[in-house]
Amino acid sequence: MSQKLSPEEIKRVKGLGCLQDRRYEDVFNVRALTGNGKVNTDYLRAIADAADRFGSGEVSLTTRLTLEIQGVKHENIPAVRAALEEKGIATGGTGAKVRPVVSCKGTTCQYGLIDTYELSQKLHERYYLGWHDVALPHKFKIAVGGCPNNCVKPDLNDFGVVGQRVPTLDPAACKQCKRCQVVEKCPIHICSTENGMPVIDPRACNHCGRCIAACPFGAVRELSRGYRVYIGGHWGKRVGQGRLLGKIFTSEEELLALLDRTLAYYKEHGQPGERFADTIARIGFETVEQALLGEGA
Repeated sequence: MSQKLSPEEIKRVKGLGCLQDRRYEDVFNVRALTGNGKVNTDYLRAIADAADRFGSGEVSLTTRLTLEIQGVKHENIPAVRAALEEKGIATGGTGAKVRPVVSCKGTTCQYGLIDTYELSQKLHERYYLGWHDVALPHKFKIAVGGCPNNCVKPDLNDFGVVGQRVPTLDPAACKQCKRCQVVEKCPIHICSTENGMPVIDPRACNHCGRCIAACPFGAVRELSRGYRVYIGGHWGKRVGQGRLLGKIFTSEEELLALLDRTLAYYKEHGQPGERFADTIARIGFETVEQALLGEGA
């Protein structure tokens, strides 16, 4: 027989990462964190064991790359959390705070430009764990994409990182081929030729870096690597694409300092219940961008 729970108790266990199954009064889905979506077989065995012992034996994937153990009775919540904690697995990922960081496959993918797993783990430790007790106006989601393919949808997160590989032309190496491989291999078709030489439109280039390997004579080489950042993206009942900050960040230290400023700005200027996108819309993108980038950025 189902146990009637108070709204206060339902809210309390939600804060622990246990979300009520609305079909029942006292059954919950327990959210186990993955950090960035990458897990090992020991983790999977622990999740499977906990699901068999304390839940329905079913596990679901969330859109934020965490796992939820289905069908856990309220009375079993302490036991399932203890069993997971014994294996080094935390529950959580709810509330008006920094949410677990997600990433794509990064350099394990043929198009990856940055090690998204390494970076997302650092962001997870610094912000999800480090800011865990800091209340924000609303939830704040971070995503790390390894290239401009945007598979992990960084532009639909409050703070989205995209790996960059910026090309530059070496005219001395260009052979002025009749069929320019740089033009033919550009996946977004923004390269052209002028006087027999390739031209890359810097305003349209998304810095995927594929043109760098396209020329057999090395006429296009790497100028720099780094990160572009979207701010103010979100999905849900209202979907809004984030906007790119007008700078490429060329070091991890720069990126972390930016995220420090972004969270501090949101905490100070955001109103209760307001997503970062709404804070930006209320204050103005240009004003927020200037504050985040600082003078002379």
